[in-house]
Amino acid sequence: MFFRPAFRLVQDGTTFKFMKGRFAGLIVSAILSTASIVLFFHPGLNLGIDFAGGIKMEVLTPAPADFNAIRAALAQAGLHEPLVQQFGGPQNVAIRLQATQSEAATQKVVATVRAALEKVQPGTRIEKTDAVGASVSAELFQDGMLALGLSLLMILVYIWFRFEWQFAVGAVVTLILDVTKAIGFLALTRFDFDLVMVGAILTIIGYSTNDKVVVYDRMRENLRKYKTMPLRELIDLSINETLNRTLGTSMTLFLASLPLALFGGSSLSGFAWTMLFGIVVGTSSSIFIAAPILLFLGEKQLRRDIVVTADPVRAKR
Repeated sequence: MFFRPAFRLVQDGTTFKFMKGRFAGLIVSAILSTASIVLFFHPGLNLGIDFAGGIKMEVLTPAPADFNAIRAALAQAGLHEPLVQQFGGPQNVAIRLQATQSEAATQKVVATVRAALEKVQPGTRIEKTDAVGASVSAELFQDGMLALGLSLLMILVYIWFRFEWQFAVGAVVTLILDVTKAIGFLALTRFDFDLVMVGAILTIIGYSTNDKVVVYDRMRENLRKYKTMPLRELIDLSINETLNRTLGTSMTLFLASLPLALFGGSSLSGFAWTMLFGIVVGTSSSIFIAAPILLFLGEKQLRRDIVVTADPVRAKR
């Protein structure tokens, strides 16, 4: 006995003509990726303490914080170029200072900050303190960028061996565009770019790759099943056939990440909002970027190979 699901995001047998919007999808993606590259250079990423080094404190004031008074008190205490910002509510203050040479020096700076804050707003608490040296932060940054590069390389190798080269090029180009958009999102929102955000981008890459492999698998199956169907129609058919699974997976991840973004606090909200953005970008790019690239690259080659031979081994190539 088979059970029908009580709710489906889209009805079975949909016939949406996604490839009609292929040019619009590629143009919008190109504009967003170009804007993201511009944002990467100016104003640039807001490097977190993992990559920039220094001391970061999270402070809770008993009443709405007086930021001007806090900045003046820290400067009076002899602290060089303190960065004071609000995060979360009006009583939450983030203070960032330059790196020190030793743990003892760090403890001295923390004590100085505590004394200065007590003068401005008695009852202020330092809830969290992180400190990373300059040399360690440089090494962490190199390792983070290496992790991103190696992940893209491994995905390229995997898809290249699993699919025809047209699929591989489409997937890798789309993933690179997805990553640039995520970088632009971080530059625009000014979330700290640290090891947590590297993890978020790696997660986005993994999710986006999985989504594209699902759609590509159905396209390859249909290439063997419908040997005379035009590639444009076949791509639309394949996307429609996988639409419920694609949207269902995306919606599940989105709803799982949303509470973290709304209620996760400062340590998780940036990660969660980046994940939410990546889920939307990764899902839409499978349909409006990866599929059109495959159509442009394989409209003649893939269809010619399938029509000329009925041999399933040769038809794969």
